[in-house]
Amino acid sequence: MQRRHLLRYGAAGAGALGLMLGVGWWRVDGPGTSKPAGQRPLALSAMDFRLTDHEGNEVGPDTLIGRPTMVFFGFTYCPDVCPTTLSDISGWLDDLGDAAAQMNVAFITVDPERDTVEAMAEYVGYFHPAIRGWTGPEDQIARAAEGFRALYERAPTKGGGYTMNHTASVFLFDAEGEHVTMIDYHEPREFAVPKIRRALPENVEGAT
Repeated sequence: MQRRHLLRYGAAGAGALGLMLGVGWWRVDGPGTSKPAGQRPLALSAMDFRLTDHEGNEVGPDTLIGRPTMVFFGFTYCPDVCPTTLSDISGWLDDLGDAAAQMNVAFITVDPERDTVEAMAEYVGYFHPAIRGWTGPEDQIARAAEGFRALYERAPTKGGGYTMNHTASVFLFDAEGEHVTMIDYHEPREFAVPKIRRALPENVEGAT
């Protein structure tokens, strides 16, 4: 019920947990990152991992080649960053109109212990239908993150629980599977949508 409340009200459910995750974002995806300079995501064709989508289908990097792709790493218990970003992605897809059908959108969990196929199916159901939830064994999640150059870590919370700190940007690839650019957390829609349009094939670039 608490998770549904957070999903329904998005950023309004932030509070102390949002602040905690925000601190984690600063360490993992912000100015405090230790990410090596010059590292950029591999081409999808150079990645090697196998996961399962929220409908039980086996998926991997090859699943994404052939269409422009957005990939976001997160988890279903995320109090603020993930529902906010997935809501933003849903808005971007709405702005694309018919061209949204030409996109792959994968939400890859960094918390497979809690994010089962069933949990991912329920979660992505709150957002645009083009968004697919991906989960799988921890070693395969780690291989996926390595290929995308995404960072994540488990962070203990009071009471014996935990949250996940993770890269908060969206990865954008073209139809050939080459990395195009990143879309930053809270990047304005007027900047994000043109980036996505540039990754679309010429025959759908002007679609509305």
